[in-house]
Amino acid sequence: MTNRASRLALIQDIITSNDVSSQAEIVLLLARKGVTVTQATLSRDLEILGAVKIAKGAKGLGYVIPDDGTGTPITKDASRLARAMSELAAGVDYSANIVVVRTSPGAASYLASTIDRSGLETIIGTIAGDDTVMLITRDPAGGASVCQQLQDLVSA
Repeated sequence: MTNRASRLALIQDIITSNDVSSQAEIVLLLARKGVTVTQATLSRDLEILGAVKIAKGAKGLGYVIPDDGTGTPITKDASRLARAMSELAAGVDYSANIVVVRTSPGAASYLASTIDRSGLETIIGTIAGDDTVMLITRDPAGGASVCQQLQDLVSA
């Protein structure tokens, strides 16, 4: 029997290491690691972790954990932003100090969270809709350079 903290860590590892699209898949992967869990418990655990389902392009829907679910600040990681931009961004545009990133439906919140934690000092913050992220830059004319930086990540 596992305690909740170790089970949450295992679920987090499963979601970040695999393309899982259903709770049944997670239950199966947990069982392979010797952890038996009911669907109700898994559902509560996913809520605690902040796991959400987003569109992952041709892969269909899949679970992600926007802030790694640990409740602790995430280490600033540019490679994570590059991966998220290449997988989720459909387009990037700007005006003055505002940058807009278009995503697939349901992916904006995850991408905004990743941008917020990326360590880009040129960005004050983000606002996410369903398929759009708006970024505000520190420099009143900084949209062009941030837009270019994000476009480079999409094509990387």
